[in-house]
Amino acid sequence: MNRVGAVEPEFRHRTVLLEEAVEALAMDAGEARRQGVYVDGTFGRGGHSRAMLARLGERGRLLAFDKDPRAIEAAALLVQDDGVRFAIAHESFATLGAELARRGLGQVQGILLDLGVSSPQIDDATRGFSFRFDGPLDMRMDPTRGQSAADWLAVAALEQLTEVIRVYGEERFAFQIAKAIVARRAEQPFLRTHQLSALVADTIGARRGGKDAGQDPATRTFQAVRIFINQELAELEQGLIEAMNALAPGGRLAVISFHSLEDRIVKRFMQGEARPEQPPARLPIKAVDLPRPRMNLIARIKPAAAEVAANPRSRSAVLRVAEKLPVEMH
Repeated sequence: MNRVGAVEPEFRHRTVLLEEAVEALAMDAGEARRQGVYVDGTFGRGGHSRAMLARLGERGRLLAFDKDPRAIEAAALLVQDDGVRFAIAHESFATLGAELARRGLGQVQGILLDLGVSSPQIDDATRGFSFRFDGPLDMRMDPTRGQSAADWLAVAALEQLTEVIRVYGEERFAFQIAKAIVARRAEQPFLRTHQLSALVADTIGARRGGKDAGQDPATRTFQAVRIFINQELAELEQGLIEAMNALAPGGRLAVISFHSLEDRIVKRFMQGEARPEQPPARLPIKAVDLPRPRMNLIARIKPAAAEVAANPRSRSAVLRVAEKLPVEMH
């Protein structure tokens, strides 16, 4: 999730699929949409929010979400400049419905989710997200809440470690890595990122090959631990349900994902709403009672070659867009 901002210039980054994602929300499709309510579920440093505000009418509203306190600090500039139309919630987008209700906002015309970890988070060694920098082994999107990666690695059972690394990291050497973690922590705790990355490299570095050739051995393990610590996939599943319930008929949902686990959840959700599973034909069910589509699939977009060349981190991004069908079609 690579986002634009001016608060922390030392962490330069580019918003991925900026124009494509905002255009997908169809904010310019009539005055009613320009004056509607929109959600940026992952504010980051505000790249998408600023582009959305540029298209929003004077009576429109934009509610942004982010768990990272530094993103909330960055959003304060927008609140100061445009506090009438813009507001920020220091919460996960999985709380979307409750937050809209708390603020007295009704159904929304568009929701944008830009998933994963942002460039400022990756490039800040103090956050512990990256194996490229030595720093505290934290990995929390919100360092003020929950269990850090170091705390979890100190107590997690071998079976849980193996499952997390295997499922969330899609790591074929999950058991070997988990076993090495358990053995090493008996001697000394994992407190720094380089401790974990070095252990993974020592354990499986010589075994890498095929599609993983050239990839740092710790890549998949760090991804797995981060996803687990932040419960990213569970929040995504809940957030998609919240988004569907919050959208007005004709409202658009645009989701940018950066790895297959995220994209698979988004794809299955949208396809399930667009083509709901039907009961067996032999059952005596009236046609009017059969499950009906609730969404229309609009687009699947990848970054153009020029964007990938300018920002290599965008190469794995996928933007999926769907539109909620009118009530009369249900």
